[in-house]
Amino acid sequence: MMRPAVEVADIVRIQGDRFREENRSWLGYQHLSVLRAITACRTASLGGHLDACSGCDHQAISYNSCRNRHCPKCQAHARHRWLARREQDLLNVPYFHVVFTLPHQLNPLCQRHPRLLYELLFRATAQTLLEVAANPRHLGAKIGFLAILHTWGQNLRLHPHLHCVVPAGGFDPTGAHWVHPRHPFFLPVKVLSPVFRGKFLDLLKRVPRHQLPGLDSTLIRSLLREDWVVYAKPAFGQPERVLRYLGRYTHRVAISNQRLLCFDGQNVSFRWRDYAHGNKQRIMTLTATEFLRRFCQHVLPRGFVRIRHFGYLASTHRTVLLARARLYLKSQPQTDPPVTTPQQATWRCPRCGANMHIGPNLTSQQLAFRCRLPDSS
Repeated sequence: MMRPAVEVADIVRIQGDRFREENRSWLGYQHLSVLRAITACRTASLGGHLDACSGCDHQAISYNSCRNRHCPKCQAHARHRWLARREQDLLNVPYFHVVFTLPHQLNPLCQRHPRLLYELLFRATAQTLLEVAANPRHLGAKIGFLAILHTWGQNLRLHPHLHCVVPAGGFDPTGAHWVHPRHPFFLPVKVLSPVFRGKFLDLLKRVPRHQLPGLDSTLIRSLLREDWVVYAKPAFGQPERVLRYLGRYTHRVAISNQRLLCFDGQNVSFRWRDYAHGNKQRIMTLTATEFLRRFCQHVLPRGFVRIRHFGYLASTHRTVLLARARLYLKSQPQTDPPVTTPQQATWRCPRCGANMHIGPNLTSQQLAFRCRLPDSS
């Protein structure tokens, strides 16, 4: 794959010092660590490995990745491995995509207390889906689903929301059989939205005030008057389509390098979709420091898990309950596909076309020594 014309790493290298100086009042260790990792990714500073051709004597050096989950260049392998594991969880039923979004009035609290607010978002969403699904008027079943946190909009502004992927149906209250949805929309959005609002605000009110100094009764009243956004997309066709669809959400970062158009050293231009106006594609230009400020808003707290499983898909009982679900649905588990790990990866030699193979690791010092060899001969 060709290198994009502009990368986030280029912007950090040129304007990173200025950005850090102007925003030191709120930048934390995690933000600085992410910026360092993106800058070092696939450079000699992280070391590399010597790749060799199986058909001729051609050798090439490849630099190591930083493997930071916020890096635009490090998500492909992680996504592939995760999707291969999740294929074992697929059931032969339709799947629904439901999105839960926090109102923009909560953005200041999300910026100051991201771990707390995003934890509440996961809890309120899970309680909403599980409670509404268990209601006999809607489904009357114990469901399972996975939820993926995204914190950004296409313009890089803060926009916290959860993408939930839900198999259609679930176990009856006794666990004796599988309950299929009675309606094509699975669960009614008009019911989910007020329940979600009530669950989240109830959890928010229980937080001790010293942990959320920006929360007051005025904000609570304004949030109660809002119609909270819950969006449900139509069901997928076949279960295998779920993996392709999930691949677009699971390991996505705030912005990919492919969306960047140009960077003149001061300003950055990138493509974005304006969902509020017919999904039109537009171009936005920001100063480099404003671009990096928006990018860093989406750095998650250290150790925060952004992909979670709930209901019968929770890790404690997933294997047993999935086997039972397949028995009720009379479907077989998915075959386990081979996962391409970095040690198995191959590509074509530019000289003879044979397979290239990853060779021994080299430290940054060894790389520097090898680069000096031609000059000393």
